[in-house]
Amino acid sequence: MKTMRDTNPGETVRVVKVHGEGALRRRLLDMGITKGTTINVLKTAPLGDPIEVTVRGYELSLRKAEGEIIEVE
Repeated sequence: MKTMRDTNPGETVRVVKVHGEGALRRRLLDMGITKGTTINVLKTAPLGDPIEVTVRGYELSLRKAEGEIIEVE
């Protein structure tokens, strides 16, 4: 299973599933990270946290913990 945490800058991935539950999952879904959404990874911070991505036409920064629950292909 590949997650957003495993992606590299310049890579484009598609969301398979958003795992987890509670407020974090709801927040990710509200930001437009839903099944089938295409995500373009722009860059990663020097220590790997956060990851800057483009989702549905806007830029977003994700922490490692958030990226771990987003399954991609």
